[in-house]
Amino acid sequence: MSVTPATLALQRAGVAFTPHEYGPVEETEGTYGETIAAVLGVDSHRVFKTLVAVADGRPAVAVVPVSGHLSTKALARARGAKRAELATPAEAERRTGYVVGGISPFGQKRRLPVVVDQSLLNHPTVFVSGGRRGLQVEVAPGDLIRALGAVTADLLAG
Repeated sequence: MSVTPATLALQRAGVAFTPHEYGPVEETEGTYGETIAAVLGVDSHRVFKTLVAVADGRPAVAVVPVSGHLSTKALARARGAKRAELATPAEAERRTGYVVGGISPFGQKRRLPVVVDQSLLNHPTVFVSGGRRGLQVEVAPGDLIRALGAVTADLLAG
């Protein structure tokens, strides 16, 4: 397994995780995340994407299932803000130190507040980016929440 800032952060935090490496993927139908779920052979509700947003001018991270869409209104509410919007890809990369498609909630350049969709709690383990394309890490939801100091909220649109 290749070492990334995410895997180092998990090790430093004492969080048990299982790395899952895979080769390059081509999107067929659905999203990149849904394609990854298919490659890993897991339900897409267990694979979560990391999105960087800005709520009332302050950066934040939303972690939502790849099978769903983030409600920026719900994220704003969860952050106590009036308005939230997704960061541009360039801004997300600059704030996290990761490349889009490999942004992990762990080991970011600067620690940002994290809100995870409450559906995370419905699974014994979930998958998030391990800090590069081709690497997902499988972790227990409680460990993810504790290690990130995250809060949970209903973040999905519709």
